[in-house]
Amino acid sequence: MPKPSPLYDELFKEVLKAPIYDLVKHTPLEYARLSSQDVGHELYFKREDLQDIFSFKIRGAYNKIKQLNPEEKAAGVICVSAGNHGQGVALAGRSLGVPVTVVMPVTTPEIKIQGVRSFGASIALHGDSYSDAESHCWQLQKQLGATFIHPFDDPLVIAGQGTTAKEIYSDLPDLDDVFVPVGGGGLLAGMALYLKALRPDIRIIGVEPQESDAMHQSLRHGSVISLGETGTFADGVAVKRVGQLTFDIIRHLVDDWVLVSTDEICSAIEYVYLDTRTILEPAGALSLAGARRYLRQISNSDSKRKVVCINSGANMNFQRMQYVAERILTGDGRESLYGIQLKEKAGSLRKFCHQVLGQQSITEFNYRFSGGQKAYIFVGIANQSTVERRKLARSLDEEGYSWTDLTDNDLAKDHIRHMVGGVQSLPSEQLVSFQFPERPGALMEFLDQMGREWNISLFHYRSQGSDYGRVLMGLQVPPAEEGNFRSFLESIQYPYQLESENAVIGMFLNSGAAV
Repeated sequence: MPKPSPLYDELFKEVLKAPIYDLVKHTPLEYARLSSQDVGHELYFKREDLQDIFSFKIRGAYNKIKQLNPEEKAAGVICVSAGNHGQGVALAGRSLGVPVTVVMPVTTPEIKIQGVRSFGASIALHGDSYSDAESHCWQLQKQLGATFIHPFDDPLVIAGQGTTAKEIYSDLPDLDDVFVPVGGGGLLAGMALYLKALRPDIRIIGVEPQESDAMHQSLRHGSVISLGETGTFADGVAVKRVGQLTFDIIRHLVDDWVLVSTDEICSAIEYVYLDTRTILEPAGALSLAGARRYLRQISNSDSKRKVVCINSGANMNFQRMQYVAERILTGDGRESLYGIQLKEKAGSLRKFCHQVLGQQSITEFNYRFSGGQKAYIFVGIANQSTVERRKLARSLDEEGYSWTDLTDNDLAKDHIRHMVGGVQSLPSEQLVSFQFPERPGALMEFLDQMGREWNISLFHYRSQGSDYGRVLMGLQVPPAEEGNFRSFLESIQYPYQLESENAVIGMFLNSGAAV
């Protein structure tokens, strides 16, 4: 590991002297009994969800604003935020008598808008994305003459977040590992520079979602890069470009990295609930999701380690809970999803149930007559172990059934499981999935763009309580117009994925697709 720079020494001192504890809580470090049993190590939760804004973000915001000079405080502060940072700045400003303006995308969940408003800040809603809101924020900053409070790439913000590590080390000085959620990198940078200064042997692991890994990609590239698109589920860490300062600290001080799936995050939310009876937001459970994946992969010869996970936020949009509940079982390996082909004749369904399902615990079973030679069923089966899953696969093979494991197929989980109802074979049909921002009127705007030139043959949308909605759409595109269609897709503002070749499409929606 490279020798620490003078900047690290200065930031370490800033962590030590951060004047935040007249507002910020020294949150408890709680032993997590069930999660410890699950990972086979001694696991603790750092309960940042117990701060007044239900997030660690108050630490950096308050440390920065409190150290502004009187003239800067009088002119006010401004920030751009899709959630917790805005609440932190708003509470810090109220506590210090500093005017606050928070610029937020129109797509920001209502719970986070209400949180900012409750602390007395002025709110400016602008644009569908963080980038749109950021551009507007800089315009307002010039007009108001306010100080911009960066969410992560600022020395005092980083030092404020680093006080989390100071408390952890005070409460558990013999810790071995700490798993830290990563968006822009402020929390990880602050914690790493503090812990490595005291005990370089502490293993520090950064955790990101697989679909929002801007820091991981930048580390692999050797410099800060920008992601084209990010996942929307863990919106608290959905950053397209990380900070230069945070990147420089993290690449020198962080030991390892782990990426986790949406299903694994959902399962971690459940485990935190079982241990604490608290429901974290997706980004808030990212740390435990990473620990569960990582610790299961390390050598069994490792002695029991003392592990800390950061419960970084609990501003959960409750509409999202149904989606989380649907994903928990697959994320924890307790449910498998299958598409299974049967002969379309009397008795086939009953025969299949007797031959294969038997006493299996069924979580979902979808079937509808489709009028052809073969039929497909969508079935979910609860698994107690990997051995049982392999046994079921062997039984399907022995009985001669053609089947596909859909457990990791997001299209199947987001759309198809809700649409099973007969197969159509339509000429020149293109199946495409889209994302669009969740806000009033957004669905109509989307349809206005999509439905003018080509006939819409299929449409499925289902609210998931996220900042972005997901749509599966079929459009009839004559072969001669395919070039124009592809150009059209590239020209619109909505991220998309061509889905016609997805195996689950051929099973349940389009009899002409390849299976």
